Amino acid sequence: MAVNKVPVLKRCRSLGLEPSYLGYDKKSKRNLKRGRKISEYGLQLREKQKAKFIYGVLEKPFHNYYERADRMKGITGSNLMTILESRLDNVIFRLGFARTRREARQLVGHKFVTVNGKLVNIPSYLVKAGDVVEIREARKNSQRMKDVVEVAGGRLVPEWLDVDAEKLQGTVKNLPTREQIDVPVDEMLIVELYSK
Repeated sequence: MAVNKVPVLKRCRSLGLEPSYLGYDKKSKRNLKRGRKISEYGLQLREKQKAKFIYGVLEKPFHNYYERADRMKGITGSNLMTILESRLDNVIFRLGFARTRREARQLVGHKFVTVNGKLVNIPSYLVKAGDVVEIREARKNSQRMKDVVEVAGGRLVPEWLDVDAEKLQGTVKNLPTREQIDVPVDEMLIVELYSK
């Protein structure tokens, strides 16, 4: 299995991204030195790399998401962002059950999460409107989950999700629209890159 082991702050600096979008409180103390002007292709590539890095998706699955979004009705870029946002690991992060997206991915992989009462350990599982996502009963009282909820519980939950912090349970009210996704990615540049 391929794993991205690039240091988070270093990668954020290179992409011009705030670490807070990934759930990190840290700030980089180094300043970026901007030298040359970036080409149009460079801008498009940077947006794609930014989206891949934020959601923790590697190249092949990301391209598959793009092709799926292209086949769907509507605007391809908005469809792509909706697909990425509806991944199970991202939903866990958005509900405040994990401090970072990487931790959310780990929780799903370690069998902490059920969807509609069934155990799901695939981080790329796509949730649908009406799905109930919760932490398994056996794991709810663990010290780790108490610590996580204490730290991440104050995070703002998006309006397309409904969360019950006491039960560690959340409901997907509907799939998010592009306006409800606060990720700083220009998805139209990604579409331009792939449509060449």
